Amino acid sequence: MKLIAEFNDSNLEVIEEKVNGKKTLVIEGVFMQADSKNRNGRIYEKSILENAVSKYVKEQVSTGRAVGELNHPEGPTINLDKVSHKITELKFDGSNVVGKASILETPMGQIVKGLLEGGVKLGVSSRGMGSLVQKNGAMYVKDDFMLSTVDIVQDPSAPEAFVNGIMEGVDWVWNNGVLCPQEVEKIETEIKEARGVRSSDVEIKAFKNFLSKLVNS
Repeated sequence: MKLIAEFNDSNLEVIEEKVNGKKTLVIEGVFMQADSKNRNGRIYEKSILENAVSKYVKEQVSTGRAVGELNHPEGPTINLDKVSHKITELKFDGSNVVGKASILETPMGQIVKGLLEGGVKLGVSSRGMGSLVQKNGAMYVKDDFMLSTVDIVQDPSAPEAFVNGIMEGVDWVWNNGVLCPQEVEKIETEIKEARGVRSSDVEIKAFKNFLSKLVNS
């Protein structure tokens, strides 16, 4: 299975609601789409997305555990120290998955609130695990797809396309009930640790290491 992240740049509506007597910022809009090729060249058939969304709503949303992060995660698991919002609604409207999320009073939630109040346009990015198959010039997501969460982002296509490509290309396997990345993810860590210092040689070495693994795989 692979980590699959999809950005949705449709306009999100920002509203203010009262939750338990407190004013809370809420975002709502299209979180995911079915039956159309997205910007990553992938297609989610509606029946597959319906099953994944239904399971997520039943197990996460309805139990109050559906939280997402601010910015790009490094894997399929939720990092509680980066949680910024709670997803309160997820449902189909035609081929669109329409969602609603309340911004939490967490450090990352405060950042989201400040950005929204400052007029910054934010988007959402779904995150899940699944397999892909190529058909008719597009990559179709198979029926083993599992939705992990929906994160708040600015635009995941902007930062380091190479690193994002590695992360989405990583094979994740179940190891005693825990999702673990294959060895290639170590390269992504090497590159991240090399940033901020004069380390072009390290990045080149990591890149060559990655290419060698592709050749030998």
